[in-house]
Amino acid sequence: MDSSTNSLDEASADGSTDYQDRTSMMEVRLQAQEDEITLLKSSLADALRRIHIHDKLLPLLKQQLIAVNPSSARVLNQVSCSESSSSSRRFSSSAAVDGIPLSAGSPSQPPHDIANSANGHTGSPAAAELQSRPASRDQSTQTEPSPQEPDQNTLPPNDKSLDPEGGCLCGQTLPNESRAKLVRVPGLEDEEEDDEDQDDEGGEQEKELSLTSSMEESVQSDLVRGLQREDSHDGSCSSEEPSSSSASLSSSTQNLSSRSGPLSTIQEGEKTLVRRNSEKLSNADRQRKRLDKKAASSANLLTRSPSLENRAKELISNAGSPGSRRGTYSQGQSIKMFIRGRPITMYVPSNIQNYDDLKMELPLERLELDWVYGYRGRDGRANLYFLPTGEAVYFIACVIVLYHIKDSTQRHYRKHTDCVRSLALHPDKVRVASGQMAGVDKDGKPLQSCVHIWDSNTLVTLQQIGLGTFQRGVGSLAFSSADSGGFLCVIDDSTEHMLSVWDCAKETKVAEIKSTNEAVFAVEFNPSDSNNIITCGKSHVYFWTLSGGQFTKKQGIFGKYKKPKFIQCFAFGLTGDVLTGDSEGNILTWGKSAADVKTLGKGAKETYQIMRQTRAHEGSVFTLCTLQDGALLSGGGKDRKIIRWSADLAPERECEIPEKFGTVRTIAAMDEEELLVGTTRNAILRGTFSDGFLAIVQGHVDEMWGLASHPSQSLFLTCGHDRQVCLWEAEEHRLSWSVSLEEYGLCADFCPNGSTVSVGLNTGRWVVLDLLTQEVISESVDGNEQLSVMRYSPDGNFLAVGSHDNFIYIYNVTEKGRRYTRFGKCNGHSSFITHLDWSKDGRYIMSNSGDYEILYWDIPGGCKLLRNRSESKDREWASFTCVLGFHVMGVWLEGSDGTDINALCRSHSERIVAVADDFCKVHLFQFPCPKLKAPSHKYDGHGSHVTNVCFTHNDSHLLSMGGKDTCILQWKVVGGNRWDSKDKLGSASSTSTSSLEPPAS
Repeated sequence: MDSSTNSLDEASADGSTDYQDRTSMMEVRLQAQEDEITLLKSSLADALRRIHIHDKLLPLLKQQLIAVNPSSARVLNQVSCSESSSSSRRFSSSAAVDGIPLSAGSPSQPPHDIANSANGHTGSPAAAELQSRPASRDQSTQTEPSPQEPDQNTLPPNDKSLDPEGGCLCGQTLPNESRAKLVRVPGLEDEEEDDEDQDDEGGEQEKELSLTSSMEESVQSDLVRGLQREDSHDGSCSSEEPSSSSASLSSSTQNLSSRSGPLSTIQEGEKTLVRRNSEKLSNADRQRKRLDKKAASSANLLTRSPSLENRAKELISNAGSPGSRRGTYSQGQSIKMFIRGRPITMYVPSNIQNYDDLKMELPLERLELDWVYGYRGRDGRANLYFLPTGEAVYFIACVIVLYHIKDSTQRHYRKHTDCVRSLALHPDKVRVASGQMAGVDKDGKPLQSCVHIWDSNTLVTLQQIGLGTFQRGVGSLAFSSADSGGFLCVIDDSTEHMLSVWDCAKETKVAEIKSTNEAVFAVEFNPSDSNNIITCGKSHVYFWTLSGGQFTKKQGIFGKYKKPKFIQCFAFGLTGDVLTGDSEGNILTWGKSAADVKTLGKGAKETYQIMRQTRAHEGSVFTLCTLQDGALLSGGGKDRKIIRWSADLAPERECEIPEKFGTVRTIAAMDEEELLVGTTRNAILRGTFSDGFLAIVQGHVDEMWGLASHPSQSLFLTCGHDRQVCLWEAEEHRLSWSVSLEEYGLCADFCPNGSTVSVGLNTGRWVVLDLLTQEVISESVDGNEQLSVMRYSPDGNFLAVGSHDNFIYIYNVTEKGRRYTRFGKCNGHSSFITHLDWSKDGRYIMSNSGDYEILYWDIPGGCKLLRNRSESKDREWASFTCVLGFHVMGVWLEGSDGTDINALCRSHSERIVAVADDFCKVHLFQFPCPKLKAPSHKYDGHGSHVTNVCFTHNDSHLLSMGGKDTCILQWKVVGGNRWDSKDKLGSASSTSTSSLEPPAS
């Protein structure tokens, strides 16, 4: 594409949409503020109503306190007297800022000292927090220090007054144990209040501070406790927490004063704070009259909006818990779902009249694992074997694959709950032992590691060995040969790499010992003696002897030979000698020899020493394989060579595997000529020395995210962090082609005509590839952050590119998907774009972002944000991959934090939706599923977070992609019927049925 032309197009498009972008952003902010104001008003009305009720109960509370403890009557009189005497004092949280003197009686006392003494104990944590908290004022929150009354045992004489109930003099001395405390009650405003109530106070705002005795703590009534619990459950706002139970009691009986300053913005995960600019003490009777008027005003508000009170209660209670996924239904108009305390509005389609009567059911369709793409060779060892049935057995993720080479079919052993790490073949060539890692489930609970022994013919588990015994996982396995496989040797992945021997028949542990703190790569029984075991790894080779349930260890002595950094592998020769391959490229022959008395001292026993060193490869020797005729095969790392050696280690033949497959990881002999080779780039090769090797299994070698299916053929494309873009044939189960890019791909989509595919990269660049030539026919850059989604419009006229810079870039597509020009930019999201979909008419886009926004855009209208989101509730979408929306609200699990679902995909028939989650699971729901806690079919197989899912063009198969496990699973969709679930949902809701049943034929 011509760069100058492209730049002019971009400049013109940016200039024409600049005003629209700013307008769209302001519309989004305005809508958010309107929602917050509505929530504040409803919360305010409910809080005023409850506080008014509490104020009416104050006389009853006093009577109950006196009935329980008659001596408290004197204290209550003193407190009431103190209330009246303190009305002449002014204490405001902002008085120090506004320049208002705090007290005439103690002008020299600092504010923090006043706060300390007012609490009655200067060393309390609450007081320290008030001292250290700086005063702040901004648009979102206003938090200021709250100076309080000085600590005084005797009230000032000039503040004496008669108590209206007890008639006590307020000037008398209070007991030390009943020292009063100041409790601040959050201010709540009423915008409807008349201004004439403020004339007597000179227009200043007021606040009531009450004094309660600490003796009330011992005589709290059950009624007071119940009211406190009700306030806490209803989410009542609080500006600060009392430091004792007496303060808690007083806070429940406080009256509210007049109008406050600006309301602070509600922030996610924080309590609502309401502040004033100035506050002062007032007469209690006057405050009660004002509160009556406020309650009447709030009643008027509730009368005007009958559903506001109940709605506010649900919003407050549901939004309080992080990870909440609850929803509230608003009279057939919209539903609010909460994720991490953030409300997400879902508008109910017009064809649903009785949402509450809908019942979600399991989909009729199910999934069966059809094919597994990939092989774990990059970090695996001894994980490829050839069975007498003509099958190669290997593993990837949580699945062990039995691949019939001639028939090109697969069977799968799927009893493991986490990634498989090791494999061993029994001497009978039928039984297989496999060990897994110890992971965690979705709730963080540990999953115990174990070894499964299973039948390769029937795929039936025969024994489960060591459940909960092996820490972290099972690193290496080996069956004994001398006794026909009666014992199993296991080395776990713990720090000490525990070596244990198990009786397979009894499923009991025979012996166990710490092997070494260094890495261990392999373990084997001596084929002629089951009491001798050899292990090798970093800088060591150990010879173990098992006798009487106890291990004795002898370390191989390198003597005059250079000690390699790693002993990578070993094998046994026909004469019983041990042959090891190391990181220096040598094959070392080990044997027993008499101990050197001069070096080791008198009484030294026999040792294992190097008898011969053979130069084999450039770089490491990763694998050794002994053939039946005594010949030896070795696989090299750096030189990628496979060499056949005679019994006396003379080289006979060699070949080199192609560079694109990586280095040799393991070798399995099919017969004397044909070999299977596993490589470090997760490929399995089949071939001979004379004919060379061809790949029969291939896969990615790093984390994958991009997945797209062809619009009309059984093809799908994948891309990932290994910088590979791969096109696969779903019916033939093979890789069609693969190309390497300079950056790694994260997303992709096919042009509707099927001739090109667009791939989004991690640098903000995206490329368009020709499917036939694999050439890059177009490329562009949008921003400098990674791209997360590519999506063509159904008619192929537009391409939408979602980026992590919060924008959606729109391109005109011409020349059958080969030319792209910038059309506009969707500006309005406040976080990175995660998913987007086009409407069926190709005019509108629905998008999700990282902060759980759902926005809608009019593309032909200039990429304009649709402010009224309810207008899109009946719109039909060509695809549905957005994880947030009314039609997929039920896919979210209880307690989800917003990142638990990585991707979803609706089938083309619009009957089911597949979900990829963070817990290695693939879910299948019915579509639509708008009710929370919708049931689903769950499928295991992946050993890492599932990053993407996608249906093939005819819905015959579902493709799921793992992240770190580099595994692609192809599922066959079985069952179901052909009737439309969209009509099913509308019919069920309109007839008030309790379940979603197909219409009668």
